[in-house]
Amino acid sequence: MLRYAAVFTLILCALLTEARAANPANPANPANPANAANAATAEQATADPRTALLKLLPAGSKLDDLRPSPIAGIYEYRQGAEISYLTADGKYFIDGNLYDMKSRDNLTEALRTHARVALINAVPESEMLIFSPANPKYTITVFTDVDCAYCRKLHSQMAELNRLGIRVRYMFFPRTGPGTESWKKAEVVWCSPNRNDALTRAKAGAALDMNKICSPTPVKREYELGESIGVRGTPAIVTENGDYIAGYMEPRDLFDQLKEFQQVAKR
Repeated sequence: MLRYAAVFTLILCALLTEARAANPANPANPANPANAANAATAEQATADPRTALLKLLPAGSKLDDLRPSPIAGIYEYRQGAEISYLTADGKYFIDGNLYDMKSRDNLTEALRTHARVALINAVPESEMLIFSPANPKYTITVFTDVDCAYCRKLHSQMAELNRLGIRVRYMFFPRTGPGTESWKKAEVVWCSPNRNDALTRAKAGAALDMNKICSPTPVKREYELGESIGVRGTPAIVTENGDYIAGYMEPRDLFDQLKEFQQVAKR
């Protein structure tokens, strides 16, 4: 008798459970509108807050471009080596440097230098034009334009740069952009049998065989890289540690600046 009572109890429980599941008003039923609303609210609460901010940023921006900054409620926004800031509510965009008041360090520039190094190191040296002494003391990466007057002046002093122990790695940055004569000259230099000699002749004003085109060339990639690290003019010089020098410097002054950068990096 007890056995039948137990079976009856189990059947009754099963029927009650099924009835509750079919009843939309059941508070435990996920189909209950109140529960659905609560679930949506919970989902919104746990969603990445950066998702909404992406809608305010340029097309192509990714979640990883937004990272917490040292200031609560403000995100760092990174595009290449360009660093800016955005408030968590999306109301304010800040373009400038962030300093640590205790150490007086420029925290934004520190991020830029690390980003420049990573971006440049991703390019193999086989895609650069290199002028090097036997035993270099310093290596610089120079974004150059064949037709830039100060790029030409810097290149005319290559012997002195190398004598001082400065190794120069060139990347192309035709300031006038794609489809222009300077862009075409950069491609012609790259497609020459002796690229270093072709660059030297081009910077000296010699005529180039503008029909000497090959494919692919690194010009487009290096131009876009320059833009991503903030190159706005040429020559643009980047040190091994990611320090940025905008414009031309006399060889001795450049050597002294590189030495100073190196001493600061060792502190």
